[in-house]
Amino acid sequence: MLDFGYYTGWRRREVSELTWAEVDFGGGVVLLDPERSKSKNARLLPLSLPLREVIDRRAALRHPALPWVFHKDGVSVGDWRKTWNRACRLAGFPEKRFHDLRRTVARNLVRSGVPERVAMALLGHKTRSVFDRYNIVSEADLKQAAGRLAYYVSAQSPLVPVTAK
Repeated sequence: MLDFGYYTGWRRREVSELTWAEVDFGGGVVLLDPERSKSKNARLLPLSLPLREVIDRRAALRHPALPWVFHKDGVSVGDWRKTWNRACRLAGFPEKRFHDLRRTVARNLVRSGVPERVAMALLGHKTRSVFDRYNIVSEADLKQAAGRLAYYVSAQSPLVPVTAK
C-alpha cells in the first residue's frame, strides 16, 4: 500500500479499498470508482512501470473470493493507523501520516515537469488553492530557480549595462 500511495498520492481509503474491478490490466489503467472518490468524480490512473509492478505483486497474492487488491491474509485492510504509526516510529519518522504522500506526489509531479493541471487531475484536486497547499515551495526549490534564472540570463545576448543613478 505504501508503494501504491507513493506513486499515486491517493487517499488512504482510496488505496485500502481498491478493488480488482477497478484495475484494467489490458488497458494498463486503474479507474477509481466515483463512489469511492472524495470528490465523487472518477479518476483515471495510468499504470506506470512501478505501479504495474505493485499491481503484479498484489495479483500474485490475489485471493479469488476477495474483491480487494490490498488485504492481509484474506481480510480487508480496514483501519491500519496503529500499524502505520508503529512502522513510521521504527523507521525514524514518527510524525508521518499516509496522507503526507499526497504532498510528496504533488511535489514530485511538478518537479518532474508534469503540467500542474495534469497533476491536479491525477490527485483529484478540484481547485487550484487546494493543489497549492500540497505543492509546497522549499528552500531547495528557490535555490534551483535562482540558479536557472542566472543560467538563462547568462545565455542571453549581452545587453548594455544599466548604471545606477
